[in-house]
Amino acid sequence: MFGAVQFGLFAACVVLFVPMGMAGWHLSRNKVLFFSGALFITLAVGVHLTPYFPSVTDFITSVKSSSSVVVVDNNNDHDVVVVEDRETCVSLLHEITWEVMPSKVFDPLLNNNSLNYQKFWSWSRLDSVDLCEFQKLKRNDVLDLLNGSWVMVAGDSQARIFTLSLLSLVLDSKRVESVKSFLFKRHSDYHIVVDEMDLKLDFIWAPYPNNLTDLATKFKRKHLYPDVLVMGSGLWHMLHVTNASDYGALLRLLRNSVTSMLPVSPKFGNDGPVMGSVSSVRSPHLFWLGMPTLINSMLNTQEKRVKMNDVVQGEYDREVRKSSILREFGGPFQLLDIGSLSLNCGIKCTDDGMHYDSAVYEAELHIMFNALLIESHQKL
Repeated sequence: MFGAVQFGLFAACVVLFVPMGMAGWHLSRNKVLFFSGALFITLAVGVHLTPYFPSVTDFITSVKSSSSVVVVDNNNDHDVVVVEDRETCVSLLHEITWEVMPSKVFDPLLNNNSLNYQKFWSWSRLDSVDLCEFQKLKRNDVLDLLNGSWVMVAGDSQARIFTLSLLSLVLDSKRVESVKSFLFKRHSDYHIVVDEMDLKLDFIWAPYPNNLTDLATKFKRKHLYPDVLVMGSGLWHMLHVTNASDYGALLRLLRNSVTSMLPVSPKFGNDGPVMGSVSSVRSPHLFWLGMPTLINSMLNTQEKRVKMNDVVQGEYDREVRKSSILREFGGPFQLLDIGSLSLNCGIKCTDDGMHYDSAVYEAELHIMFNALLIESHQKL
């Protein structure tokens, strides 16, 4: 290749200097003719040198793709993936469509009970969504993605059900049934190690925002961070405190605590694989588990129907946005929008107006998986 470049440069010099040397004296008598000849010679040189320099199209393409990050991970078998616009794909993760239909065995005694309906979800068929190539991960894919990771889910009952969805995917059905009684032990934490994938999973009962702040403070003090951290809180505060502005203030304290604990910038995109050592100084992948859409008429106590009405829920949702805890508003957490998923699944996906069917949390789980793939530049 180097010899070819030398030959090209030599040919260019011949084209440039020999004609100028031969015709320079004559052309110098006519300035217009001189500049015309110089232009012709310049174009000739350009033609000779073109094969040895990138084309304009290649240059534009290289500039366009410069915002994409390519990471080669030699420690696993994942394919390298280049996402042209990662933030756009992340914004489309919740473009989910639902199909809710009566079960083949419809029990009229249950009436509109959610057990009488089958729920199916998929990503929208919009072209922009198709380009992102979102995928429902199978068990083996999850084993690859989370292999050797420490995952922590902290929050209230919504977080507990989310944890169950993850366990249902990585464990066999018999083992899932065996752990349910421990996972759903009232107001308690839960810990499990999935040996097949060396996955450490913790559920932390933390129903109030200040509980989450205390947890973040412990991380910072011990310099130990999970690889994936899912947090969410709001329902208990709404029911037992019912003060949206206080909730917003607590979220800002949580945001400041989490931001200060991060070993690296909280901006979008943790380069590298999901897996990491618990003693690593890499920033954890942070997710905020949003509150579900509350169906007031279905709430099972009068206190809940009074305190957790549509107006109050709207105020709490606004405080989440104002607190800047979410990444889309400059914060550290990527939103897992249970609110939109539960709203679109609808009334036939819940029995108490607050806790939804497993399909809703399963969909949110796969949204998180795809967000992790995007953040870590992987494709299974």
